[in-house]
Amino acid sequence: MYKITPLLFTLFVMACSSGNDQQPSKSVEIENLKKHIQTLASDEFEGRSPSSPGEDKTINYLAEQFAAAGLEPGNGDSFFQEVPLMSITSQPDMTLSVTDEQGNEIPFQYLDEMVGITRRIQDSVAVENSEMVFVGYGIVAPEYNWNDYEGLDVKGKTVVVIVNDPGYVTGDKALFTGNTMTYYGRHTYKYEEGARQGAAAVLVIHQTGPAGYPWGVVSGGWSGTQFGLVTEDGNASRCAFEGWVTEDIAKSIFERAGIDFQTTMENASRPGFKAIPLKQQFNMSLKNTIEKSVSYNVIAKLPGKVAPDEYIIYTGHWDHLGVNESLEGDKIFNGAVDNATGTTALLELARVFKENGPFERTVLFLAVTAEEQGLLGSEYYATHPIYPLARTVADINMDAMNVIGKMKDITVVGYGNSELDDYLQKAATAAGVEVKPEPQPEKGYYFRSDHFNFAKAGVPALYTETGTDHTEKGNEWGLAQAKDYTENRYHQPSDEYNPAWDLSGLALELEILYSVGADLANTKYWPEWRDGVSFKAKRK
Repeated sequence: MYKITPLLFTLFVMACSSGNDQQPSKSVEIENLKKHIQTLASDEFEGRSPSSPGEDKTINYLAEQFAAAGLEPGNGDSFFQEVPLMSITSQPDMTLSVTDEQGNEIPFQYLDEMVGITRRIQDSVAVENSEMVFVGYGIVAPEYNWNDYEGLDVKGKTVVVIVNDPGYVTGDKALFTGNTMTYYGRHTYKYEEGARQGAAAVLVIHQTGPAGYPWGVVSGGWSGTQFGLVTEDGNASRCAFEGWVTEDIAKSIFERAGIDFQTTMENASRPGFKAIPLKQQFNMSLKNTIEKSVSYNVIAKLPGKVAPDEYIIYTGHWDHLGVNESLEGDKIFNGAVDNATGTTALLELARVFKENGPFERTVLFLAVTAEEQGLLGSEYYATHPIYPLARTVADINMDAMNVIGKMKDITVVGYGNSELDDYLQKAATAAGVEVKPEPQPEKGYYFRSDHFNFAKAGVPALYTETGTDHTEKGNEWGLAQAKDYTENRYHQPSDEYNPAWDLSGLALELEILYSVGADLANTKYWPEWRDGVSFKAKRK
């Protein structure tokens, strides 16, 4: 690998040869964006759920469009990579309750008060009279000198935990990473750690602020069919039950235990917090319908002319939440913004790269499956790569993109993690756009899209989001639009294509991301992780 010292890196990028200054002579076309988004988000595609008729329509459409743009199949002579999945559909009549010290059984309303699933491949799962214990954030982090399970034996018990991590509440930069969520704050980590500790069940207390989304997102995303990758042990190592409870229900559980909820939440954010028994037993039973299936990643290739065995990869997930027959009214989760926009971006960038190529390095376009089910398609690619990750220069990920017009800024999720920020800075400056860190790092977006699996594997990854400062309507308006989407359309059937959308901002962002990829594809330099970023050791 060609190396340049970090002190000289920025000057290197700005002084690269004219080949690295390549801008699209044939640029993004808004009409193409409209066509693809409208098609992918149509009712005909049935919400693009993995292993459904909607998947067949989606992946065939993507392969046809890649081929029409002149791209080569990315997996030998095929545009498809098989991803073995298992689907678990829990019956909606599951029972959920707690039993207090007096023997009274208090039931909970599924979806409205509590929601959960099992990841175990079993026809039925039950947890009976499982002692409940509050273990704070449910974190074991030696590097932060933090262990909520210290001295505890929770085998067979139900642990109740807070979402996010202690830095969120305190804002103390010396505590974890302050307001920026670490992976320890994600609910996925808390289930993983609970399983490692031997817990029968893990219940995460939902709070909109630290979770980053309202209860409706949880109840919508955690109902209906759930997917996972097929494992040799049938997921026997997972907890029997992984669930969420509303904040109101959590308060009622604490009240019955004679514990002040707010004070306990605050104490849990301080070093040295000790777990508290909740003096109640958790009970649940559910029946499952289990099916194994094959879903597909879709991958296209533009071979490099000088270094064809070095790869730039653009990613975006094609899937969404499908159809939920248990809902009243509109049952289709069309996923227009999330993520027909990012899938459309892959198609249009593939066309632009082909018409402006060839480039020195190979450029790949990967539309992954089952992102909404836990980043499964990108996880499978990262663990079963078609092209060696050691020869993969960078990943550029696109998810839930701009549909509200041109912005003065573009945000980087995980700003400061890698030298890819410098490439983005160059491209954005040329376009008259300011690069900013994400405004809400406490919501953990870095761990919620497909670039994360590449980062965990050591590949430098860039993930940008729409800025907030609209060129005409200003920053407050832009923030309000983002808030409105999160509260009213994110992971809801209402995330539908709107002909009134202004896609000029999406086109501008794609030209910026094109320039980043074109620079990377026409240089010998390998961007690196910044010092202090945990992924750097994996890269080396």
